[in-house]
This record gives sequence, structure tokens and C-alpha cells, in this order.
Amino acid sequence: MKRIGQAFEGFLWNSRFVVLSAVIASLAAAFAMFFMATVDAYYMITHLIEYASPVLSADARADLRGETVTHVVEIVDGYLLATVLLIFALGLYELFISAIDPAKGEKISSSVLMITSLDDLKSRLAKVILMILIVKFFEYAVDIKFETPLDLLYLAGGIALIGVAIYLSHAEGHAPSDKSG
Repeated sequence: MKRIGQAFEGFLWNSRFVVLSAVIASLAAAFAMFFMATVDAYYMITHLIEYASPVLSADARADLRGETVTHVVEIVDGYLLATVLLIFALGLYELFISAIDPAKGEKISSSVLMITSLDDLKSRLAKVILMILIVKFFEYAVDIKFETPLDLLYLAGGIALIGVAIYLSHAEGHAPSDKSG
């Protein structure tokens, strides 16, 4: 009976390797997002040559500027999403499979990539996702056509809520912990 228990516990322990599928898929998706954002950045930069054209009217230049700002925001959004996927893959691997040995000896390694618990992973992902939402808000705010003073008030309210969200996410990371139990 003890041998069956040991075999079952061995099976349970080794079942953690199923997480490798999520790690590999997240890494593949992160690489895909990095590639897409880099291609978008390349094409956005190559289209900027038109901006200096003397043939371009002031209205067309303003439209191109607005489109370029929107594309830059989309590129930042793509890189942030790729970063979320990378942090997720590394965090899952460290939590369920093994510590990443090369990261331990690395002096320039960021603490963002050092995941110590599932709550730590969730917290880091939440902060990056918050940044993605802020970038997306900025993307929409650039395209807003203000028709009434109330529209401007809505924008100001959105900005204030973003400030509160950033403050709360920062305060959460520095809150005194209860060590009593």
C-alpha cells in the first residue's frame, strides 16, 4: 500500500510539468507580439518620411501626426502585452518547474522577473495590465472630438481615475505587512 501511495505522490508531483505547455505557449505568443510590434514600428517609421514632404498640406500633416501618435500607442501596447506574456511564462516556470539558474547570477537582472509566489506573479501582471489599460485609454483619448464641456470633464475624470489606480497599485506594493500571523 505504501508503494502505491509513493507512486501516486510521484505522479502528482510530476504532473506540475503540464505547466510547461502554458510556458511554451506564452513564450511563443510573447515572441509573436514582439515581432508584430517591431514590424509595426518599422512601417510606422518608414511612413514618417511623408511627414517632411513639402507637398503635404497642413491638414494632411495634422492627420498624419494624429495617425502616427495612434500607431505609437498601439506599438507600446503591443510591447506591453508581449512583456505580460513573458513575465507570465517566466513566473509560471519558476513557480512550478524550477528556479532559473542563469537569472540568479545575473547582476543586471530586473527584480520584475524574480517571482517568489503566485500572488507576486498576479501582482506584477496586474501592474503591467494596468499600464496596458492606461495606454489604451490614451489611444482613445487622442481620438476624442470634444463637442461639449462635459466631454472634457469626462476626460479629466478618466485621468483622475487613472491617477488613483496608479496610486493604489503603488501603495499596495509598499503597504506595511502584518507579520503577526
